[in-house]
Amino acid sequence: MAASEKVLIVFLPTPGIGHLISIVEAARRLLEYQPHFSALVLTMAHPVATAWRSTVDAYVDSVRRVSTSSGLDISFEELPSVEGPPFKEDMRGETFISLLVECGKPHFKAAIGRRAHVAAVVVDLFCTTMIDVADELGLPSYIFFTSTAALIGLMLHMPALELAYPAEMTEVEGNIVFPGFRHTMPPHFMPSFMMDKKNEAYRWLVHHGRQFPRAKGIIANTFAALEPGPLRALEDGLYLADRPTPPVYSIGPVISLEKKEGVGRECLAWLDGQPPSSVVYICFGSMGRFSAEQTREIAVGLERSGHRFLWALRSPSHSRFRETSEMNLEEILPEGFLERMKGRGMVWPAWAPQADVLGHPATGGFVTHCGWNSCLESLWFGVPMLAWPLYAEQHLNAFEMAREMGVAVGELGVAGGLVSGEEVERGVRLLMGEEGRKARCRAEEMKAEGRRALEAAGGSSFASMTRLAGDILSRQPPPSASSSQ
Repeated sequence: MAASEKVLIVFLPTPGIGHLISIVEAARRLLEYQPHFSALVLTMAHPVATAWRSTVDAYVDSVRRVSTSSGLDISFEELPSVEGPPFKEDMRGETFISLLVECGKPHFKAAIGRRAHVAAVVVDLFCTTMIDVADELGLPSYIFFTSTAALIGLMLHMPALELAYPAEMTEVEGNIVFPGFRHTMPPHFMPSFMMDKKNEAYRWLVHHGRQFPRAKGIIANTFAALEPGPLRALEDGLYLADRPTPPVYSIGPVISLEKKEGVGRECLAWLDGQPPSSVVYICFGSMGRFSAEQTREIAVGLERSGHRFLWALRSPSHSRFRETSEMNLEEILPEGFLERMKGRGMVWPAWAPQADVLGHPATGGFVTHCGWNSCLESLWFGVPMLAWPLYAEQHLNAFEMAREMGVAVGELGVAGGLVSGEEVERGVRLLMGEEGRKARCRAEEMKAEGRRALEAAGGSSFASMTRLAGDILSRQPPPSASSSQ
């Protein structure tokens, strides 16, 4: 390989818009830090979640345009479709995705094998089976972890937790002592896949956690000031007793802040007319849908709270993955709700430009499912949160946001079941009241720390990215071997 030729890093995200955006933004940042790299992102089509397709395509197109204008060498290729496992409505997403990725293994190997000068492969946390492919091809592999350092620790620590708490988490009495946390944790804050050990999803997460130490490193979307305890526990090897913990490169916050022209402009125009820090933003992510009954209770709570709000409302559904029909807001919401809320609230039945909303001066609080991308975006703009976790690791995120970091107030729906309008009202009042002001101060601190982490002069994430790039380059074969690749 000539000295002027770039080395290629291949990225494989889990199917799903949140995972895709996070890994692509990490790839773009790595290319900005190290001009000798180019990036190839291999995407997989989701055979069930067709509702994401247009969003994924639009995002990829926007990245291509920006990369072309900025000179970043990043390209995309969609792997051949696989039939995937038979989908069952009661199958957990972690199981379906893990099986789907397993089916795509031959296509992943073929895509890498036909390219020269591959430096490394970076795979999503649900794609650990591809470490086998990297090993077969003699390439170093890295895990890109889209969530918290605490969840990395939990997945490494699951065998030890199994010994300490052999019963179901719902049967555990008292709180759980978890390395890296200042507070003990009530069992119901464990991720949803931990709550039913008989479910196949639990076994898959144990499997992925056992695979992590095989990688040359774990790239984490967090930063030192945000999760000092879990990052220190990872560095000290407190989660793994039987083998060394791979290096953890905390490069966050990795978020997408590009403005999408024409998307949700009405939301922002409405916010322009509201007083500073007066609006509660309510959004539950790309898969956050509620029943019609729960949707009405949220509306009741918002109305009773007396606060202004912008509500990004997805259509009620019994499945997180299937396309749903258009909503009739008048049928779903309480009678006369939209008329009564004119001027005070906006219900937006579509995608909202979340980063723009959170960065708007009128936004004073965020009711969120605590998906990690949403948490990082909220902290980037110093907006306090009211936690309402729904699935996956969001309960653990809620515990960190509210009890460890103090950037969120309260937790709704943690125990499951219907959340009443009265509970929603209390939560919103808490968020916009004195407790919310304390959380805002803490969120403002994390806003400053997040920006500081990315600075070239002394930034913790900048230093981690530099170490990561150096590690990848140090593993390259000598020129004679590389030229024959």
